[in-house]
Amino acid sequence: MFTGIIEATGKTISLQRKGSDARISIYTGRLDLSDSGIGDSIAVNGVCLTAVSFAADGFEADVSAESLSRTTLGRLKHDSPVNLELAMRPDTRFGGHIVSGHVDGLGKVLDIRPVGESISLRVQLPNELACYVAQKGSVTIDGVSLTVNAVHNKEFEVNIVPHTQQETIIGHYKPGSHVNIEVDIIARYLERMLQCGICGAGHADNGDALLEKIHDMIDDGTTVR
Repeated sequence: MFTGIIEATGKTISLQRKGSDARISIYTGRLDLSDSGIGDSIAVNGVCLTAVSFAADGFEADVSAESLSRTTLGRLKHDSPVNLELAMRPDTRFGGHIVSGHVDGLGKVLDIRPVGESISLRVQLPNELACYVAQKGSVTIDGVSLTVNAVHNKEFEVNIVPHTQQETIIGHYKPGSHVNIEVDIIARYLERMLQCGICGAGHADNGDALLEKIHDMIDDGTTVR
């Protein structure tokens, strides 16, 4: 599990295809790997990867075909910047929100505009993820825990303060950039509870009907009441 608080930025050294999978090599910069070992989880742009080898200033991990197709990892090139976070320790401060490292899909940066010293990002979601993002809720973009400022149908806006611009790869974004999106896992569990029926399996039909109504309202751009 991760928190969405980026510990360092690094760079892609190489991405070598191995059939439908790949082996990625990452330069980790100032990320402290002193207590990391083979088998540990490290999030790269919000994607949970398992370290298979270490060097003095980096690590290697295998990337599955699923991750290559669902995330931006398959698009990384030599020197592509990446966000890095080690798995959360039980004795550390929880500064962001619960981030699993399991990316739900790709978003697209539509607009970047200055707001004082900060910037506002407007991001387009895949249709199937729109219902999981709510105003003042949490969303993860390339591993960064962010608060949603506004939602417009299948688009949402987040504010990026100067510190986050400097300490993550968000400062490299341009309109048209694709980003990894992980929705709040609580929304996923809520959906599953509705599918099964909050009061038991016998109410599953009512739960599915409510979910269908919610999805229809989102598609129509109306408010759920």
